[in-house]
Amino acid sequence: MADSSSRIERSDARYNREQILDAAREVFAADGLTAPLREVARRAGVGPATLYRHFPTKEALAAEAFADRMRACETIVADGLADPDPWQGFCSVIEKICELHSRDRGFTAAFTANFPHAADFTARRERTLKSVAKLARQAKRTGRLRQDFVLDDLVLVLMANNGIHATTTATRAAASRRFASLVIRAFQAD
Repeated sequence: MADSSSRIERSDARYNREQILDAAREVFAADGLTAPLREVARRAGVGPATLYRHFPTKEALAAEAFADRMRACETIVADGLADPDPWQGFCSVIEKICELHSRDRGFTAAFTANFPHAADFTARRERTLKSVAKLARQAKRTGRLRQDFVLDDLVLVLMANNGIHATTTATRAAASRRFASLVIRAFQAD
């Protein structure tokens, strides 16, 4: 009998965890990381104690909720590095990263924040940024990327991109694509 009830509890716990993650993705995508955790708990249909049992900090919740977005980001950068033309790879990264970030305000906030208690997320972000820096060095060597480009420029682009407000995700994504196009022209060497 104990085995049956512990399986039910584990099943319920897994269900609650997934509900919390789904709710966090929705809430953070709409309102960013400033959204209160009580709103996440409410949307998940759980109490605050259940939320904190699974995720003791907002950092831990955000890191887990954005794991799939981080994987997408890593893939975009890896694809950019794999492009035989570093400038085209760099442009593709800017376009795709801006679009990815336009669909989720919370991910941008998480990506640009420091999460001292979410070491894996922070390490993955740092590796991704190092890969972008490597791609930028390669693109500079082609003479097509401005020599004064620095990695902080990408962070500024993400922050500015996050400022695009629109009534729908599709409209925000379209505006983000336009913004990325303008940014690429600004980064292009004369």
